[in-house]
Amino acid sequence: MSTEFLSDEQRARYGQYTGDPDPSQLARFFHLDDADHAFVLQHKGQHHRLGFALQLCTVRFLGTFLSNPLDVPATVVQILARQLAIRDTRTLQRYLERDKTRWEHAAEIRQHYGYQEFTSQPWHFRLNRWLYSRAWLTNERPIMLFEHAIAWLMHHHILLPGSTTLERLIGTIQERAADRLWTVLATAVTPEQQQRFEALLVVPPGRRQTSFDRLRKAPTGVSAIGLLGAVRRLAEVQSLGGAGQPQPQIPPGRFKAIARYAMGARAQTIDRLPPSRRTATLFAFATQLEAAAQDDVLDILAQIVAALFARNERRGQQDRLRTISDLDSAALRLQAAVLVVLNPTCIDMEIRTQIFAAQSPDELAAAVAQVGVLVHPKHEPFEHQLRGQYAQIRRFLPTLLHTLRFTGTVGGQSVLAALAFLQRLDEKDPPKLHEAPTAVVNGRWKRLVLDSGEVVDRTFYTFCVLERLQQALDRRDVFVVPSERWGDPRAKLLPLPTWSTMRGHVCRTLGRSTDPRAELAVLGQQLDTAYRHTAANISGNSGVRLERIDGHDRPIVTGLDKLEEPLMLRLLRKETLNLMPRVDVPDLLLEIQAMTGFADEFTHLSQGRARVADLPLSICAVLVAEACNIGLEPLVQPDVPALTRDRLAWVQQNYVRDETLTRANARLVAAQAHIPIALAWGGGDVASADGLRFVVPVRTISAGDSAKHFPRERGLTWYNGISDQNMGFNALVIPGALRDAPYLLNLLLEQQTHLRPTEVMTDTAGYSDIVFGLFWILGYQFSPRLADLKDMRFWRLDRQADYGALNDVGRHRIATTVIVDYWDEILHLAGSLKLGAVAADVVVRWLHGDKRPRSLARAITELGRIAKTLYLLAYIDDDHYRRRILIQLNKGERRHSLARVVFHGQRGEVRQHYRQGQEDQLGALGLVLNCVVLWNTRYLDAAVGHLQGQGRELPDEHLARLSPFIHRHINVLGRYSFGLPEKVQ
Repeated sequence: MSTEFLSDEQRARYGQYTGDPDPSQLARFFHLDDADHAFVLQHKGQHHRLGFALQLCTVRFLGTFLSNPLDVPATVVQILARQLAIRDTRTLQRYLERDKTRWEHAAEIRQHYGYQEFTSQPWHFRLNRWLYSRAWLTNERPIMLFEHAIAWLMHHHILLPGSTTLERLIGTIQERAADRLWTVLATAVTPEQQQRFEALLVVPPGRRQTSFDRLRKAPTGVSAIGLLGAVRRLAEVQSLGGAGQPQPQIPPGRFKAIARYAMGARAQTIDRLPPSRRTATLFAFATQLEAAAQDDVLDILAQIVAALFARNERRGQQDRLRTISDLDSAALRLQAAVLVVLNPTCIDMEIRTQIFAAQSPDELAAAVAQVGVLVHPKHEPFEHQLRGQYAQIRRFLPTLLHTLRFTGTVGGQSVLAALAFLQRLDEKDPPKLHEAPTAVVNGRWKRLVLDSGEVVDRTFYTFCVLERLQQALDRRDVFVVPSERWGDPRAKLLPLPTWSTMRGHVCRTLGRSTDPRAELAVLGQQLDTAYRHTAANISGNSGVRLERIDGHDRPIVTGLDKLEEPLMLRLLRKETLNLMPRVDVPDLLLEIQAMTGFADEFTHLSQGRARVADLPLSICAVLVAEACNIGLEPLVQPDVPALTRDRLAWVQQNYVRDETLTRANARLVAAQAHIPIALAWGGGDVASADGLRFVVPVRTISAGDSAKHFPRERGLTWYNGISDQNMGFNALVIPGALRDAPYLLNLLLEQQTHLRPTEVMTDTAGYSDIVFGLFWILGYQFSPRLADLKDMRFWRLDRQADYGALNDVGRHRIATTVIVDYWDEILHLAGSLKLGAVAADVVVRWLHGDKRPRSLARAITELGRIAKTLYLLAYIDDDHYRRRILIQLNKGERRHSLARVVFHGQRGEVRQHYRQGQEDQLGALGLVLNCVVLWNTRYLDAAVGHLQGQGRELPDEHLARLSPFIHRHINVLGRYSFGLPEKVQ
């Protein structure tokens, strides 16, 4: 492992001013209190005082002294001169006349304020221990550890060492942690197990590939045959004994990182690893592969069950349409008979006579029978269609029940008992059908399954159990171990001993108190203030009115008028667009590479920092092929070594993957933040999330159905997080078109850029009370654009408070007792999410499926109702707030429109069979989109500077409405030649 990971730019920025400090930094680091003033004024001469103050504030801000103490922004000099009542800052140049002075002043500051040298003990030992613990517990990138180490040193008043010293220390510590990891894992493997692992890397006689390569190839077919093949693959993986072996105490993130490496590396590469690392890698591979294989089986099962019942319903509806005329005829006969009964002039004794005079008893009996055949109770399955599907279920069900090991909570015991009974029915001495457990049979199945309380129909009993199994899996009342997507989220929370030691740290990080009553008191005050403020303004608020609906007041918010575009703004857009250079996508990527060096983040999958000549050129070519969905062929140039087919295929297989795409994207996001016009768009603390749908026409289990988005095909959702600076900071690939809510927090908690969004805006699909609660406890502001606001409930804490016009609107009361009772569990869950112990989407689905009263889900829901009410009150009170949400969401829509333009090949369809391939391709698309945005931002800023240089006054509000998602000047079609002009090299 290399101990060098900083780029030249990062080394140049280390321990230096990179621009003017922002107002919060000026207030925190450059304000001189009374003690500072007294200490500074001990020095004679204005130049000595100002120079001394500069060194003092610089070491506070940067963590180190500058070799040239005057190499600071002019803003800093002015701020300190104003505090010291120094009018003429030109005297500062005299500070360097005597070289010894600045060193004496630095020594004074170190002694007076307690600054320590990097090598002083016990601080150096404590830093090593702290870094080692973090490197062992997390799988953070070296640059992240580097930044954390800087923060730790500054917090403890330790002067920063040279960049290479700290870089080398972190690299060495990560190597030690990795060696320990491989040793611990290798020691846990038994000799028999090691033999099975080593056999994975050997090509068996009569085959063309190793078992290692064959087993990690996920299934693609969503059918009974595909599911049977997936179950057999799972059984073979289980025979390796990875998950069955007692697991050493390894941090989950590090364990998964080794497994991810194994899933992407070639068998020959792993075979060449040192013995301990090879054994550890194969152990992690086998363990994680079993979890992945079980997830694949359950993914296919879920899709088969959903398709089976959907197909059954469609066929039933088609049959019903075909027989509608017969039903009409029978209904008309019965109507005529009922009209006679309802006729008040008809004598009761003559009713039968008059009915039979119009229709014979046989005709009425036939009509009644016809209705009985054609009419089904609501939500009841069409039995004859289901019977025809039973043979398909039998093809895989016995093998599936024998292979998968289901377990569950108390709420899933009825399903588990039914599954165990179905498994015993296929044994040599099966039980009688009437002995089957019936607790699993709910109301809609009773008529088809039970007679006198006993099971009489095996076919419908099987279908009933499968449906209830899928429901229990979705609620996580039933789960499998090991698993990533279908496991028990409760088992993935921080272990209680770990939580006990981490509670204080997590609470400080989240800014939450361990006392729930203190938190509720703060929330109560905020809610009371918000109610009173909104109630006082509502009479004069033209954008909202109260309307009486169903006996209660409901707020009705009028739609926002389209924001007018002044003539100056329209001219500005036209002028800046005309100033934008025309460019082909390959040249654009090469220019951004020259600007940011993002290709340096693409490392070889198995050989670390292995590089070849013109590697950035090859990487950019592969990114164009993936992002434009055109394949490698249009990019191949046999006469250019970096663009030969073999080179591009090698780069695609070994360099372009989720890990490297994420690191490269972080560079682009950081570069965008330093462009002045990007600051006019936002500060990076606001984000939005939305999904872009893609059709997937190939066989894959990583796609789903959607009548709305994919009416005749299957597809996936590319779920994006976009900052207010117009950059995508994270994205997820979701099979089908599922609701966004479970995945929203993943975007925030798993993103690896420098951005730290505190407010996130979404459409209604991302909304739920539980999501509001989780956002609040994690310190985020959730701001969805809600539809049907009149149907939303407003909640209060104080039953007696008088909120005037909003009294009836806010009539619902928060149950605070459940929040108090479950407060520590709420913090435990939040800490587990914050530290990455459990995925947010798994937690959200689990909480949404938790139907037990007085549970953790209800406590988070009650918290969410408070946070939601605070948001709703602000939403109806401030039309500028509503417009700000709309503007941010529109940025996501524009980015998706640009994505459609770029991803133009193969009809804009994703044709990757496997989840990893889909994630890598759409990750490349996201990276290229950010390159386009960064390139446009750079030239927009230059165009604005050009116009301002001509004396044009450009208001900030107009600059804020310029968009970097323009693409008329960018060619994505036809020409793919790579040659960067010398002037930008």
